Amino acid sequence: MTEHGKDTGTPAEAGNRVPGVLQTVDRALLVLLTFTEQRPEWGVSELARHHGWDKAVVQRLLTTLTARAFLVCDDRTRRYRPGPALSRLARVGEHSGMLSSLARPVLARLLRETGESIVLNVPHGGSYRCEAAVDGTGPVRYTAIIGAVMPGHAGASGHAIFAYHPEREIRQMFGPTGLTRFNDRTITDLDALLACYAQVRADGYSISHGEYDEAVTAVSAPVFQGDGVPASLTVIGPSHRVDRAADTLVTLVRAGAAEITAALGG
Repeated sequence: MTEHGKDTGTPAEAGNRVPGVLQTVDRALLVLLTFTEQRPEWGVSELARHHGWDKAVVQRLLTTLTARAFLVCDDRTRRYRPGPALSRLARVGEHSGMLSSLARPVLARLLRETGESIVLNVPHGGSYRCEAAVDGTGPVRYTAIIGAVMPGHAGASGHAIFAYHPEREIRQMFGPTGLTRFNDRTITDLDALLACYAQVRADGYSISHGEYDEAVTAVSAPVFQGDGVPASLTVIGPSHRVDRAADTLVTLVRAGAAEITAALGG
């Protein structure tokens, strides 16, 4: 709808409009945010219905985003998918330290509240990597090494990340080579791992008891961004202490993960 030649948008947009925001740019960003892991492909008509916009507007937005490689269009189906420019920006964001910067105040607060080591881990292929960490204050504590890579199937941090991956990806990552056993508590059966992931999704957190290191217990919660999980937040320490405080730690870790999620615009 136009008024004196100016695009006023849909009624919903008119009610949610932020002063100073360029509507066309805002719409283009909303289009990009519509693409998710669960819905990585859209057609013009579908996007128009989803947002309540005119098809001609959506077509112009998609054409512009495709011209700059933020999207690609399948010539046969005329459907759109995320393009290489988004991958480049994702790499820039990963290497900029943005995630660890956002998480650092949360890690520091959890350290004060728990006295245990706090770790932020990110996916790294079929493993996970320590992105940021603060060590516990006790004489016996778990020490995390920034940049260290850990096996994805062993421990609460990996469970909190990979529980939200599609099952086909889990089978591709962990199925062909089998799951390495580190001790009697390590999950080495793929179906058992998938059942563990289903429980993590139901609970919203994961607790592992010595699956990788027999001496430690970890409590972890996923950090969300859109429909994905770019990180997990974990409290980890000696089993005799963490086991006793598990209920309290679950509450604190989930709240901390939710705070990072909010900072990421999740």
